[in-house]
Amino acid sequence: MQVFHALLSRKFSLNLLLIIAGVLLTSGLSMPFFTIHKFIIFDNQVSLLSAIAQLWQQGNWFLSIIIGLFSLFLPIVKILVIALFWNSHHRGQYRNFWMKHMAWLGKWSMLDVFVVALLVVSVKLRGLAEVEIHAGLYAFALAALLTMAVGHLALKYSIDKELQP
Repeated sequence: MQVFHALLSRKFSLNLLLIIAGVLLTSGLSMPFFTIHKFIIFDNQVSLLSAIAQLWQQGNWFLSIIIGLFSLFLPIVKILVIALFWNSHHRGQYRNFWMKHMAWLGKWSMLDVFVVALLVVSVKLRGLAEVEIHAGLYAFALAALLTMAVGHLALKYSIDKELQP
């Protein structure tokens, strides 16, 4: 009975964390990451979606696709795949195969590259403009970290579930 209760509690906890990660990701994608204040009169708010669209409009298609793929598409797919396979009734190698691949793909998240890019922008603009960080950046960063943690927990619990009689 305790094993059943522990498994139910794990399932609920991971699903709740996945929902929170999804809400944070959605918020992070739609909310502004930062505002650039130039010469007191010019302000430019930037969100991830607006940055991708702006890169596309400026003809930087490759960069727009890469950032869109790794910062937009991959986190959404990762959350959906973890939810699908954590809640499915598939057992054994099939489930573990996908969970391990999601853990591997999660390492390719663009969070670290994006943060470095923001730092480069802020350093380059130090004398010319002021960069004000907004909640969207924090929500996106938390979603990436939470998704990474949930992926690792789901993989661990999935393996533990397979070892039980």
